[in-house]
Amino acid sequence: MHYHFIAIGGSAMHNLAIALHQKGEKVTGSDDEIFEPSRSRLAAHGLLPNYQGWNPDVITSDVDAIVLGMHAKLDNPELIKAQQLGLKVYSYPEFLYNQTKDKTRVVIGGSHGKTTTTAMVMHVLKSVGMPFDYMVGAKVNGFDTMVGLSNEAKVAVFEGDEYLTSPIDPRPKFHLYQPNIALVTGIAWDHINVFKTFPDYVWQFSHFAELVEKNGSFIFFEEDAELQKIAAELRPDIKPLPYGTHNFEIADGKTYLVDGENRYALNIFGKHNLQNISGALQICLQLGISKQDFYTAISTFCGADRRLQQIYQSDNGIAFYDFAHSPSKLKATIEAVRLQFPDKKIVACMELHTYSSLSSNFLEQYNGTMSQADEAYVFFSHHAIELKRLEEISVAQVEASFNKDGLKAFDDVDALIDVLKNQKRSNFVLLFLSSGNFAGQNLKELASEIVG
Repeated sequence: MHYHFIAIGGSAMHNLAIALHQKGEKVTGSDDEIFEPSRSRLAAHGLLPNYQGWNPDVITSDVDAIVLGMHAKLDNPELIKAQQLGLKVYSYPEFLYNQTKDKTRVVIGGSHGKTTTTAMVMHVLKSVGMPFDYMVGAKVNGFDTMVGLSNEAKVAVFEGDEYLTSPIDPRPKFHLYQPNIALVTGIAWDHINVFKTFPDYVWQFSHFAELVEKNGSFIFFEEDAELQKIAAELRPDIKPLPYGTHNFEIADGKTYLVDGENRYALNIFGKHNLQNISGALQICLQLGISKQDFYTAISTFCGADRRLQQIYQSDNGIAFYDFAHSPSKLKATIEAVRLQFPDKKIVACMELHTYSSLSSNFLEQYNGTMSQADEAYVFFSHHAIELKRLEEISVAQVEASFNKDGLKAFDDVDALIDVLKNQKRSNFVLLFLSSGNFAGQNLKELASEIVG
């Protein structure tokens, strides 16, 4: 089969392209701009386009199907040519479903924790030797790509994103997978550029539950009020499976899972991760994996990329980078560090980077989210606001929204760095919290300069 990718440079798109190439399919692609690491990874597999931009001449009847990325526009000339020729056009979630429709599909959604929970399940399945297809939104140790497809696997594990599918399909991505086993970690309003109200956002998850296959399972975090309502209204043929925070203890800066008389040391920490572990356990039990095998495997899990990732350590302190950007993620990450390091000072630096976080009518959602930090800093860029075509926000407005004594907001990254470097500290944890990189900073180098 010959698949042509329009907007091949995207994070999920280029990983899917590589996965198909490794499966033996013919893959071509195009994009108007491709950034690292996509560029190098595509080049390493011989998939980097030899032209920049769009060329409708490459779209011919010899192409079996198009895979369309969200970055492409409706007036994309390659898309128009494909439609004129009557070629099948897939979004990448539609394509993944098509590739796995005869397999047991596990789909993990939620406003927070879905990447980590997906990575946990992947880690356990690999550890016990169960073949599986997968798609996950971050680099996971032991996996070369973020997408894997095969002919022999009978199980597929997908991270289920609620954001839109493609320029020609406005459905949330996770509505296309039709899971046999579904899990939702929690619901906290996000993507306000698409879901204008919280009830509208909640409905996306309610409908996701309706799309579970007959005699499937719906696994949900039992302390989430919205998920309780959704679980109470499931079809009779769908089995509800609640989970909570796994029993644990912390000793000498190490977190242990507790299962009866047994204790299992972990390489990760935080209540949110203990909840993710409980959810992953429920999935693995549904797939026939024993509790003992699960615990043995999960004790070697080191986390997904950019999820409480340690980037520096010295005798003076330790630094982490975390993808946290939404209010619920930000709060959970800081609380996790407070619980794990009760004797250390916490210095938390958060970047407002997404459409939601930079929206003036969403800022109030951050009220109290950094209360557990000893020093709290928030950075935002006016350039990012301009690119997203949002109303301007001010330093004073941001500081008021977080409602945290002593919190300082910055719209100049150099001014923030000066403050971070010029404070004398010891025995502390430095947290960088963002889905971006603080206006192009090398966070590992910066952490070494601040922590010392």
